[in-house]
Amino acid sequence: MKAFLRNIVVAIITWEARAVLNKYRPRVIAVTGSVGKTSTKDAIFSALKDSYYIRKSQKSLNSDIGVPLTILGCETGWSNPLRWSQNILEGLALILLANHYPRWLVLEVGTDKPGDIRAITRWLKPDVVVITALPDVPVHVENFRRPEDIKTEKKALAHALRVDGTLILGGDDKNTYELRGEFENRHVLLYGVEKHNDVYGSHISIRYGERGEPSGMQFHVKEKGSSIPMTINDRIGQQQVYPILAAFAVAQALGAGPLAVAKSLRDSQGPPGRMKVLRGYNGSTIIDDSYNSSPVALRAAISTLKKVETRGKKIAILGDMLELGRFSIDAHKKAGVQVARVVDCLITVGIRARGIAAAARDSGFDAECIQEFDTGEAKEAGRTVRAMLEEGDIILVKGSQSGIRLERAVREILAEPQQASELLVRQESEWVETR
Repeated sequence: MKAFLRNIVVAIITWEARAVLNKYRPRVIAVTGSVGKTSTKDAIFSALKDSYYIRKSQKSLNSDIGVPLTILGCETGWSNPLRWSQNILEGLALILLANHYPRWLVLEVGTDKPGDIRAITRWLKPDVVVITALPDVPVHVENFRRPEDIKTEKKALAHALRVDGTLILGGDDKNTYELRGEFENRHVLLYGVEKHNDVYGSHISIRYGERGEPSGMQFHVKEKGSSIPMTINDRIGQQQVYPILAAFAVAQALGAGPLAVAKSLRDSQGPPGRMKVLRGYNGSTIIDDSYNSSPVALRAAISTLKKVETRGKKIAILGDMLELGRFSIDAHKKAGVQVARVVDCLITVGIRARGIAAAARDSGFDAECIQEFDTGEAKEAGRTVRAMLEEGDIILVKGSQSGIRLERAVREILAEPQQASELLVRQESEWVETR
């Protein structure tokens, strides 16, 4: 019955979204990929918001429900039928009454299963499509027959691009870069940190605060012969540079001035739970990457932790990587081998993450410096880490969403846990009340 009602709601709000697009004719920027969609979508919005009347997807609303909701300007109703009824009425009002509607939409488009994106592209025809990266072992792979099927699904968004549109590709990822040849009859822009890209980053380094703690990133954006210095103040890692570069590429496609874009981006704040630098208990520093996890994202996060200079210990709290299917055992093993070379203490949360701990031990990591917790024990893991923290320590926190919920571990080690609702991911009451 629940699925039946959901399908009815999806059908209604999708019809309304199509009608709204037909009435107001906004231009659409659609973002997909297996890594960095939300950060990229947010960066694009920040880059353009001072020059265009623009709306973005809230949080990570990227599904068959999330995309229509963004077009309608509504929030999710969760399991509240009254809120869904209100959303439907607001959609009808947009269709029947005159409204001041955005000229641009930045939509995040994701997929959990075969057909998700193709269903959306039956009625959504973007003016700009951004594909971030298509790693060999993407998230949600267990729901598909082969990893290549996810790439095909994501690629459907590019095939839906308007004839005069622009395709923007993460040019450092080999699978994404290869799409350039498939769409050679389209206007294509590449972005990344390698020099073959149309927009690329250089002189990338971590910034440090007065106490020697990591505080952000600094780099230069190179495009059309110009070099623009940029800083990121609240998150670290080369993976946080890519969304900024994608935003510059989108701005170039739209003809927006790079200096104005740079000014808008310098004031932007990244989404919570994505390599965010937070003040930790007892003078420690947290790298909060607790939103989700996948092999390529975890590898990048550990690489960032390795590069960070610190006076204290390096600690990792790592949770399960979910929905990897037959790739799960190998992915967790590789993560364990990598993290063993970087950290002083390793904490794992979840059944699958025990494979990280086992691989670390097999690599020669001191077993006494490993502690393992079961699924649902994120708070306990956080309290254990809190007891060992000293000034100068740095803690990386990363795990998948469902059942792992490592934002609960982050809360336990925050310098000011009362600010958790402002700093952490999944702080809505519907999430907080869910185990």
